[in-house]
Amino acid sequence: MGTSFVRHPAVAGQFYPKDPNQLMADVQSYLHVEARPAPAFGCVAPHAGYIYSGHVAGAVYAHVAVPERCIVLCPNHTGVGAPLSIMTNGIWETPAGNVEIDSSLATSLVNAFPVLTEDSDAHRGEHAIEVQLPFLLARRKDLKFVPIAIGTRRYELLEGMGIAMANVLESMGDRVMMIASSDMNHYESDPVTRVKDHKAIEKILALDPAGLYEVVTQENVSMCGYGPTIAMLTAAKRMGATSAELVKYATSGDVSGDRRMVVGYAGIVVR
Repeated sequence: MGTSFVRHPAVAGQFYPKDPNQLMADVQSYLHVEARPAPAFGCVAPHAGYIYSGHVAGAVYAHVAVPERCIVLCPNHTGVGAPLSIMTNGIWETPAGNVEIDSSLATSLVNAFPVLTEDSDAHRGEHAIEVQLPFLLARRKDLKFVPIAIGTRRYELLEGMGIAMANVLESMGDRVMMIASSDMNHYESDPVTRVKDHKAIEKILALDPAGLYEVVTQENVSMCGYGPTIAMLTAAKRMGATSAELVKYATSGDVSGDRRMVVGYAGIVVR
């Protein structure tokens, strides 16, 4: 099928600068963190406007050695498309440069987990993968990736997605990193958000996807990307992950100064 489909930026000039020079200057400033990049099975990185969460995302990407191939999983904020929507070919255009979809890896994932549906419509207006790409490109110019948008809350599907990813990645010779694009609790006070978020973070650090699902659903934690995080954790554990590190946590109130209604952001690396 080639790379005929071009997915154009949906939030350039809104979530991050549209000007390439300004964008990369901002990204590099966020990556200016004292860290030793090392290989990782996966990570959790936020996807809000860079002014609010860029410093948390930058801390994540400063701590990981980004391989040539990545899977980027995100929640489906728009409600458009299939419950598990993948793109298996094409190019994503960004002001920082174009990123090619890894067709071979994407096709292998579909074959391993046929619930995945080829669906570019689910990705057309979705911001949560797009905002990760400038960071990934800053760390790896020859990046190829697979975009997956998750719009299901069914644990068995999230777990199944994780198992399928692990099976595919373990059969490959190349290292692939999985990125779960997620913000944490939304639109409650800063104190409430911090308490809720750290209950969820505790389960991620324990590599406990079932525990994360229980906390999010039972404690009403409005973590938009818990589905991608569960899939990533499930895969990472099966592939031998033994630890997770919270490299940075913040809320939007840390930037805006308004603590009455905030969004939480966690940067976590799984190894």
